[in-house]
Amino acid sequence: MKPLEGKVSLVTGGARGIGRAIALGLAEAGSDIALNYLSNTQGAEETREMIRRMGRRCEVYQGNVADDETNHVMGERIHEAFGLVQIVVNNAGITRDRSFGKMSRPEWDEVLGVNLTGPALITHLFLPKILASGWGRIVNITSVIGQMGNFGQTNYAAAKGGLIAFTKSLAREVARKGVTVNCVAPGFITTDMTAAVPEKALKAIEDATPVGRLGNPEEVAAVVTFLASPAASFITGQEVGVNGGLYM
Repeated sequence: MKPLEGKVSLVTGGARGIGRAIALGLAEAGSDIALNYLSNTQGAEETREMIRRMGRRCEVYQGNVADDETNHVMGERIHEAFGLVQIVVNNAGITRDRSFGKMSRPEWDEVLGVNLTGPALITHLFLPKILASGWGRIVNITSVIGQMGNFGQTNYAAAKGGLIAFTKSLAREVARKGVTVNCVAPGFITTDMTAAVPEKALKAIEDATPVGRLGNPEEVAAVVTFLASPAASFITGQEVGVNGGLYM
């Protein structure tokens, strides 16, 4: 029997990249998947078909996690389709990079909304039933940028740093109820986002990373899948860096 057999996982931002890899990793471990995405319908449907070919259930749900009304509609649909959701992976995220002096209020608000408020809204929506079940896993995808900061990303760093603090505080609140809350902080990972970075900049990142390369989405997914498993029952309130040693 696979470790997540009989469990249902919600993965936000699962149409591509890290989110897709996480959804596939959880499905491989036996979980059925409710997959949220914002706009990449084709990518979400491709992920769904990949999971179904693995013999697992998967349905896709479009919506902006920063919109509480949309989240409630999505939550109702997920509960109708799957019943109890016990694993929530808050992966959805965006960037709107600009130096702080030139950053607009909408650029600040949008990044904080999706990257910090969104995970809080999603968790708040699903947590009551998770707590009532007596077992659950919340895994928040933060970032090395939330740990060490980065030029031109004050909004992103503030959101991801806040998500780390949210993780630690919530973990204390629910630890006695069979629910763990952890976060995974990827470094620079080979995705569509990094594909847009100039080659010279990527080379500088590789040179600054002790292992000498970028990570891949599957390496992040492996950590998330472990934290979601029964084997990680004594791990909570932790931030796990998957960054090749870039930040220690």
